[in-house]
Amino acid sequence: MTGRNDQQADTIDLQDFLKLQGVVQTGGEAKFRVQGGEVLLNGEVETRRRKKLRRGDVVEYAGQTMKVEW
Repeated sequence: MTGRNDQQADTIDLQDFLKLQGVVQTGGEAKFRVQGGEVLLNGEVETRRRKKLRRGDVVEYAGQTMKVEW
């Protein structure tokens, strides 16, 4: 891949992950939910919506548990 290092290629922002999983409808909703402390990352509250997720991370939101995979 040109212009990106391997670390960037192996990550996704938390807000983007929530949108791709279909558990939030918009980026604004993702921001609200994450910054409001409603999202757990690997068992701990995560309030940074731009937090970089990596393969194997586990996100919990609204009673759903989602593993980061691709």
